[in-house]
Amino acid sequence: MEVTKSPVSALESAENLSETVATIVEETRSAQVAHGQGQEALTDIVCGSIAGVVGKYIEYPFDTVKVRLQSQPDHLPLRYTGPLDCFKQSLRQDGFIGIYRGISAPLVGAAVETSCLFFSYRLLQDATKTFFYPEISNRADKDLPYTALLWCGSLAGAFTSVFLTPIELIKCKMQVPLEGHHAAINKPGIISTIASVYRHQGLTGYWHGQLGTLIRETGGGAAWFGGFEGAKLLFKKYNHQPGAKQEDGIPVYQRMVAGAVAGMSYNFLFYPADTIKSRMQTEDVKLMTGGRSTFAAVGKAIWKQHGMKGMYRGCGITVGRAVPSSALIFTIYEELKKRWPDRP
Repeated sequence: MEVTKSPVSALESAENLSETVATIVEETRSAQVAHGQGQEALTDIVCGSIAGVVGKYIEYPFDTVKVRLQSQPDHLPLRYTGPLDCFKQSLRQDGFIGIYRGISAPLVGAAVETSCLFFSYRLLQDATKTFFYPEISNRADKDLPYTALLWCGSLAGAFTSVFLTPIELIKCKMQVPLEGHHAAINKPGIISTIASVYRHQGLTGYWHGQLGTLIRETGGGAAWFGGFEGAKLLFKKYNHQPGAKQEDGIPVYQRMVAGAVAGMSYNFLFYPADTIKSRMQTEDVKLMTGGRSTFAAVGKAIWKQHGMKGMYRGCGITVGRAVPSSALIFTIYEELKKRWPDRP
């Protein structure tokens, strides 16, 4: 005997089927979004790490000279008369390999810093679009306003500073030459340096100088990404032809120039914070401050003894090294991202 469904039952079945299909579609869409976010995160981390490592190999000799200039004790005659003299003395004392002494920690730091910066910068842009600019949240071809990009850059820098401080602490301690006649044979390695910090200061000792890193990275993140995005906007306007898409990319050489502008902006504008941080991480600053080791006390002591010149000691070579380094970092990162397989 054939059973015929009532119109009500048929309608309920249709509604249930419709709900099931809608649920499947929604779950599929969510899975695709999650997969896309995971791919983007992996791309940022891998491409950012590679770009950071390449940039660090280029800039590290200049960074060694910068740290040694910043860390000269004030109660003695200055060891170095300038960047060139510091470089010559370093080569004479340590050889070319010595200029790269302690690079293992900075290589890790460069990978962590650059990948964290690009990863958090993209996430912050996505979040800003979602909550404050929903009209462009699903438009990959539409950029945020310039002021919003600055805000995202500063927050990305603040986030990165937490991971960067311990790495920079070890790097700075290994870059500064030891005093005394045993200095040539008693150069500590990375493991012994890490152990020494823990033995004398405990776990919190690795974040000594965190405030300086936070100030430098928060402001520097805005300057770094802001310099790059600002230069890109200018190049896009300069390149724009009637009928062409405004969102089209810029040539590689212009991207390198934009990266160089970013590096100079980052290193020059917040250099005093880096000077204070380096002094705090490489010597007993209580001798120069009268017993206090705070960021403000060290900054005040440097200003009192050397003025603005002391705050910017080693800045020239730092800005100079940032030109090729940042140019390559941005270019390598964006070129690798364009060639990343199976991008969403």
